[in-house]
Amino acid sequence: MKENALVDFSKQFAVDIVNICTDIKEHRKSNALLNQLLRSGTSVGANIHEANYASSKADFVNKLQIALKECYETDYWLGLFKDTNMILDTEYDKLFSQCSKIRKLLIASITTAKSNKE
Repeated sequence: MKENALVDFSKQFAVDIVNICTDIKEHRKSNALLNQLLRSGTSVGANIHEANYASSKADFVNKLQIALKECYETDYWLGLFKDTNMILDTEYDKLFSQCSKIRKLLIASITTAKSNKE
């Protein structure tokens, strides 16, 4: 169930990232940094999805660790966008909350996967 929740949360997060990036590009300032947020924010879910088709436990853990790194990178870009007024505080709060939830689930999943013997 935790993996399904992780997949669902990360996909919704990616959708929200795409939507905010589209909004920024169309209605606010176009910014070269936009692609950084778009790439890292959507990469989280892509790596989680890919982990579900891993060829081994080590591959599974590796994909989740990549997703976790992308989650931390996304957190950085969100903070930068908030601090430069590229996104509203309410937009930041929602996305940061989603990112934090995914990060916690990733950490728990990685810890569990590493502690389980094949």
